[in-house]
Amino acid sequence: MWLIKSEPDVFSFENLMKSPKSTTCWHGVRNYQARNYMRDEMKLGDLVLYYHSNCDVPGVVGIAKVVKESYPDATAFEKKSDYFDPKATKENPRWFMVDVQAVAPMKQHVSLEDIKKNSKLSQMKLVQKGSRLSVQPVTESEFQEICKMGKVNF
Repeated sequence: MWLIKSEPDVFSFENLMKSPKSTTCWHGVRNYQARNYMRDEMKLGDLVLYYHSNCDVPGVVGIAKVVKESYPDATAFEKKSDYFDPKATKENPRWFMVDVQAVAPMKQHVSLEDIKKNSKLSQMKLVQKGSRLSVQPVTESEFQEICKMGKVNF
C-alpha cells in the first residue's frame, strides 16, 4: 500500500476522477527513492492513499489503485517538458511512472493535522521529520486507520 502526493492545483483527486476511465499516469517523479518505490515495489492492484499537499489543509482525499506497473516516464525525453532529463535515454530511461485509477473519494477529508494527532499513525512515514517523498509506502494498519478516519470501508 502506498501514499502519493499531488498539489490540488496541479492535479487533484477530482482531476483523477474526471480523467478517462478515472486513470492517469503518475509521471514527473524526480526523486530516486520515490522512483525506486514505483519502479521496484509498486504492483498491479496495490491500493494508494491520494494526498493533497502544498494547500490550505493538506491531507488524504481519496483512494486509488495501481492499474499499470512501472514503465519509462516519457516526459523525461520531451525537451519542452518541465520533467525533461537530458541524461535519460530510451535505452537507459532513469525515470519511471505507474498508472493509477481513482477508487473512491474519502467521505471525510483526513487532514495532516489529524494524522499527526492519531497515536496509531505515529510511525507513518508521512509524519516522520524530513519525510517529503511524493511516493511512500504505507502499512496495512496505517491504510486501514486512514480509511476509518475518512469514513471509507476497505
